[in-house]
Amino acid sequence: MKNKTSILLMVFCSACLCLGSLVWKLMPGYNIFYFLGGFAIYGIGAFLMILAYRYGELSVLQPMNSLSYVFSTIIAIFILQEKIPLINIIGIVLIVSGVVVIGRSVRR
Repeated sequence: MKNKTSILLMVFCSACLCLGSLVWKLMPGYNIFYFLGGFAIYGIGAFLMILAYRYGELSVLQPMNSLSYVFSTIIAIFILQEKIPLINIIGIVLIVSGVVVIGRSVRR
């Protein structure tokens, strides 16, 4: 059960790291509230990562951190209205496939 919890923590960690970065990107000028908000969200992600590493296996959790690329692409498409090339989409599919394979290989 600890491995499943640590994997879930790492997924939330990746999401928080991306959201914190998004807040900084959207920051109008040098707004201290955006800066601190982004830092807080990013900090929560770092804390979740520490917890995940404490209770899980590094060989499983470190590849899970690559989900940040997936979350960043989703943010880029839906929030920033960026156009993503097909090769990047293929890469995202490969990342998700790898994470699923590694996640399913966790000892129960």
